[in-house]
Amino acid sequence: MWVRGPWIASGYYRGEGGDKLDAEGFFPTGDVATIDADGYLQLVDRAKDVIKSGGEWVSSIDLENAAMSHPAVAEAAVIGVPHPKWQERPLLIAVVRKGQSATREELLDHLAGHVAKWWLPDDVVFVDELPHTATGKVSKLQLREKFRSR
Repeated sequence: MWVRGPWIASGYYRGEGGDKLDAEGFFPTGDVATIDADGYLQLVDRAKDVIKSGGEWVSSIDLENAAMSHPAVAEAAVIGVPHPKWQERPLLIAVVRKGQSATREELLDHLAGHVAKWWLPDDVVFVDELPHTATGKVSKLQLREKFRSR
């Protein structure tokens, strides 16, 4: 999604990251979005987080939301990991609520009721906690580094 207008940033603070506006003054948000027939805008994912699998796009946000709808999941993140045939495949990284339990199969069965079959992660990894940035967002950069060779 690219935006332009009187209240849109003309660049980053102190010019960090260089000139971000294109020749027509549009600013790249880094978001992937859709606009439906009624004109409603839906932010689908961050461009750097969407997973390209076999020529199709998989939304990490939709997979994360579906995973967190499982009662035993406290927090979840989905990243793309390299795959020899499909370019990337989703990997679900989940934190289980204290006093609860979940298995890989339970989570994949749960996801099967919420997303397309080809969106299902190839694997589920359980961790005690997810890394976060200073602003409290899950650090997918750290997760990609940690699980790069998975």
